[in-house]
Amino acid sequence: MTRRRLRAASAVAALAAVLATVSGCGIRSTEVPTDFGAAPSRVPCVASDSGISPQDEAVGVPVQIFLVCSSQLVAVDRTVRIPTEKASTDRVRIAQALLDELSTPPSQAAKQAGYATDVRRGMTVTGPRRGDPDEALRLTRSPRDLSAPALAQIVCTYADSAASDGAGSVVLGGPAGGPLRRYECTPEVRARPGTVAPPSRAVEG
Repeated sequence: MTRRRLRAASAVAALAAVLATVSGCGIRSTEVPTDFGAAPSRVPCVASDSGISPQDEAVGVPVQIFLVCSSQLVAVDRTVRIPTEKASTDRVRIAQALLDELSTPPSQAAKQAGYATDVRRGMTVTGPRRGDPDEALRLTRSPRDLSAPALAQIVCTYADSAASDGAGSVVLGGPAGGPLRRYECTPEVRARPGTVAPPSRAVEG
């Protein structure tokens, strides 16, 4: 047998050994090169700190707010101080504390983890006006004027808190005289707050 034939026989034997190994691993061989691209990157959505001090933790009230992360709403644990002024009910004070927390920019660590908020500073919330149902909350901006993510953040944060109507929904309106609507936070809203609006229906005064 010539050297050329010996080399060819050796190559065939080596190829047979490789195919046998692949077959033994349960992987089908292919003659077509495949390229599925790089592995998809994942945003961890885990912040290394909550942005509060130990002193605040000791005297505050634990709450949850919803921030935007990786194009979804993600619940974040926070501790807030609830003011004690007598002009407002406990429910309204909690609603304002949650709104303030939503409008506070995330810490640098939280930003690096992918968190953001679309709720802008300066909004306040009050309780029902004359003729409103008892569970109504009125913002200084009409809900329909808010961005889709901001409305979703507020609705989901309120609906899952002591500011809700107790049925997992929240009645929101704008300044006095504007219409009221009952909003719900659904899994679809939490998954796509930028494109899926919170389901709502009109509420009569």
